[in-house]
Amino acid sequence: MQANGAGGGQQQQQPPPQGPELGCLGAQNGEASAGTAAGDQLAHANGLLPSANSGGPGGGSPGGLGVNNGVPAAGGPGPAAAELGGSGGGGSALKKKKRLSQSDEDVIRLIGQHLHGLGLNQTVDLLMQESGCRLEHPSATKFRNHVMEGEWDKAENDLNELKALVHSPHAIVRMKFLLLQQKYLEYLEDGKVLEALQVLRCELTPLKYNTERIHVLSGYLMCSHADDLRAKAEWEGKGTASRSKLLDKLQTYLPPSVMLPPRRLQNLLRQAVELQRDRCLYHNTKLDSNLDSVSLLIDHVCSRKQFPCYTQQILTEHCNEVWFCKFSNDGTKLATGSKDTTVIIWQVDPDTHQLKLPKTLEGHAYGVSYIAWSPDDNYLVACGPDDCSELWLWNVETGELKTKMSQSHEDSLTSVAWNPDGKRFVTGGQRGQFYQCDLDGNLLDSWEGVRVQCLWCLSDGKTVLASDTHQRIRGYNFEDLTDRNIVQEDHPIMSFTISKNGRLALLNVATQGVHLWDLQDRVLVRKYQGVTQGFYTIHSCFGGHNEDFIASGSEDHKVYIWHKRSELPIAELTGHTRTVNCVSWNPQIPSMMASASDDGTVRIWGPAPFVDNQDIEEECSSMDS
Repeated sequence: MQANGAGGGQQQQQPPPQGPELGCLGAQNGEASAGTAAGDQLAHANGLLPSANSGGPGGGSPGGLGVNNGVPAAGGPGPAAAELGGSGGGGSALKKKKRLSQSDEDVIRLIGQHLHGLGLNQTVDLLMQESGCRLEHPSATKFRNHVMEGEWDKAENDLNELKALVHSPHAIVRMKFLLLQQKYLEYLEDGKVLEALQVLRCELTPLKYNTERIHVLSGYLMCSHADDLRAKAEWEGKGTASRSKLLDKLQTYLPPSVMLPPRRLQNLLRQAVELQRDRCLYHNTKLDSNLDSVSLLIDHVCSRKQFPCYTQQILTEHCNEVWFCKFSNDGTKLATGSKDTTVIIWQVDPDTHQLKLPKTLEGHAYGVSYIAWSPDDNYLVACGPDDCSELWLWNVETGELKTKMSQSHEDSLTSVAWNPDGKRFVTGGQRGQFYQCDLDGNLLDSWEGVRVQCLWCLSDGKTVLASDTHQRIRGYNFEDLTDRNIVQEDHPIMSFTISKNGRLALLNVATQGVHLWDLQDRVLVRKYQGVTQGFYTIHSCFGGHNEDFIASGSEDHKVYIWHKRSELPIAELTGHTRTVNCVSWNPQIPSMMASASDDGTVRIWGPAPFVDNQDIEEECSSMDS
């Protein structure tokens, strides 16, 4: 413990069975269904073209259900007709049916779209007929079919029918541009250069839309062959794939009441899964957006036993208080610094996650209170407590001391931070200045008049954050020699660390505990509860997958873990017998964490072992937040 002095396309729908309640489009959606004349080509009941394995007009289907893909024709025999009350009672039977709510209709349409995507068109027909719903507007169905068939003139005519259904008049122009662009590219691929030029000059250009894109399209005329065209245009070529992508873009301009957004049900399910994971307090693994990797039949729940709150290993090689611990950036090593004047570098076994093969770096006369790994993990800098005027720069691979730096015997070098380029670092202390140095310890720059408690280099390579004795964090720019206030607290800032994206700062504040600040907006986001923090230097950390968690040591001998969004701890880890000075989360192994304590030990935390042991259960107490 360090005491610190800082404070059907053109097809039409077949009319439904007689009776007003059977007119699904009129009764449910307020629109009349299109009638069919004798001899007209029959379309699917859902208005979509049949798949390759669907029965065609006049082809019949098993069971003699007629031409509607398994749905009996009006007045014809079949299960559906029987269910609707036979020949005379269909209307009265349906009158007893409950009117569908808007949400019910939406769900039916979503299911219908998903089934259609699976090629189950007969099932979709039956669903739409029985429910009285419609998958999409007839004009949209025609438009879809014409696009997928590459009938561009007909698709363009369909836009006139859709114009009244589109909210924005500019949307029709954009849709027309996308259609003509596909038409132009397909002509080029087929070698019809004159036709493509005609589209470019007489159809695309007069739209007076996206002139820059038209210039790009005109450049494709110089493509020597089809492969060259597809490569330069980043286009799949003529066919189902590119037309499906085109249709997805076109659908964004149409209201969902006219045509559903593509794969809407899958997207809703994916959002639900991601939301459940996001709200799960113990979720600590990479998110997989593939729905096949999860069960939709149960809610997402992570067990606390999968979380790093069980002691996996106790390291006892230090013979005095352990003041600091830090995993390397690649997660393969752990460095621990102690009052016993040594730094020990531990190797993390990639399979068992056990720490072994320690390498000891000796000779730090004042003890080691702070350690910083270089970005490439080749070097390690060690600092001492307040009265330490020396800094040690070690070669990690060889274990040799590269540089021992001291500016003045009256100086204080208690904190260090690496520049992202790995060629420079900054160091300083509470005697009133901090320095920028190279790997040989040569002084490059200095900043006078700043009593530094903790340092951090931002990813821009020129800004250094420093907490000082005025209870603040300021940004110092070594290029233009400017500085600015970023964080202001009411109590001394004992230490701080920055998230990987540089947006958030985690502060250990004397007598207050752990605070989360947004550096961009310069606001205090959250105060985490539970931890005991006096005037000793305690180092907290971000950790877990996506840095969703925060961990800190405490003067009550515990390690506290919070979810970043929750003020109350989700776990309190017991086992240490004196103040826990530092916590480090492995940046590559989300289920691994280390803590250093005044009791002379370093504890490695991980998931529960694969045994049912009540003693292990007692080691971690968890609270709902």
